[in-house]
Amino acid sequence: MKLATVIVFVLTYLLIAGGRQLSLLPIGRPAWALLGALGMVAIGALTPAQSFAAVDHDTILLLFSMMLLTVYLDRAGFFDASAALLLGLCRTPWQLLATISLLAAVLSAVLVNDTVCVFLTPLVVATCRRTGLPLGPYLIAVATSANIGSACTLVGNPQNMIIGSLSGLPFLHFFARALPATLAGLLVNLGLLWLYYGRRLPHTPLDRPALPAHFHGRRLLFKSLVLVGVVGGFIAGLHMGYVGLAGVLVLVLADRRDTREAFSRVDWPLLIFFCGLFIVVGGFATTGLAEQTWRAAAPGMDLRTASGTLLFSALMVAGSNIVSNVPLVMLTGPHLAELGGGSGAWILLAYTTTVAGNLTLLGSVANLIVAEQARPHYSLGFREYLKFGLVSTVAVLAVGVPLLVLSERLAG
Repeated sequence: MKLATVIVFVLTYLLIAGGRQLSLLPIGRPAWALLGALGMVAIGALTPAQSFAAVDHDTILLLFSMMLLTVYLDRAGFFDASAALLLGLCRTPWQLLATISLLAAVLSAVLVNDTVCVFLTPLVVATCRRTGLPLGPYLIAVATSANIGSACTLVGNPQNMIIGSLSGLPFLHFFARALPATLAGLLVNLGLLWLYYGRRLPHTPLDRPALPAHFHGRRLLFKSLVLVGVVGGFIAGLHMGYVGLAGVLVLVLADRRDTREAFSRVDWPLLIFFCGLFIVVGGFATTGLAEQTWRAAAPGMDLRTASGTLLFSALMVAGSNIVSNVPLVMLTGPHLAELGGGSGAWILLAYTTTVAGNLTLLGSVANLIVAEQARPHYSLGFREYLKFGLVSTVAVLAVGVPLLVLSERLAG
């Protein structure tokens, strides 16, 4: 039984990681995750009831709610207007690059980095094509900044949502502890963007962009206020999934239109992917191998020491790029208390696994979204991204991790 469970687990992750290259069965990650989930039940690693219980419903509800909230904000021109208003402040290509970086980071802190990349990438492509600017630096800025910015809150990315569910940390507590490291990481990333691309960009002035055709001022103001209310609910410590859902339903009632079009824009495959992944990880957990591996590594990962923190951070970065950050968080979370560090351990886990996504083009879903959406106009290659992503990841972690440790010690 244990061997069969390990085989299903390993095969599922190999297929998730490289299934796109299978010409005979290019069925995608969600389908492979579902097949893995079915396999876990079929071999008896989990009963059907246990498989249902393995799904973290809080995370799924929050992710679903934030997706729908993003759809209704986009309907009012929120993303286009934000880009147009901020880009209108830019006079040079470098200012445009810096502004795009900050915009991606700020939006990702409250609206999930994947969805922000979905809406922001086409705007970046259109702007660069109109001005004749090279797309590569701007696409890299969107992806890396969105990942870093999402580390700041419990709703910035899926793995942070899982951490919020597992840890029970208040939204404001997490935000206050993660903010200094996130800001420092953004500054480091921005500095690297300047070193890599700033001096190579043209110095010609840019035209001021017009507001989008579907911009609706009153509607946008109302929906923005709803978003502020949702964030306020997070800060107040209310259930994040239901706070997000309440915000969505306010917009649904105010919109007074059939919801089928809005629901059709929800990334259902991503939700299915996470449900399947929860079940696969739950099945693997029954083998006890995760606990054995953890017990072997734990003595060297005491988060109360500098060497332990360094080893933990390195393993989280490596693991995030081998098995992906979401399953790594699911496997690591139940054992995190054994390392000491209190609530700071959860924030360190969130920060390292999120920043790890910047290492390679395949490191996060947000990176792939940016690359795939830009593909008709520009092919962002693995090597081109790695030249920047590797240096950025190491530098951001070198600055951010000590700040997280210092913040926790000062608070303690």
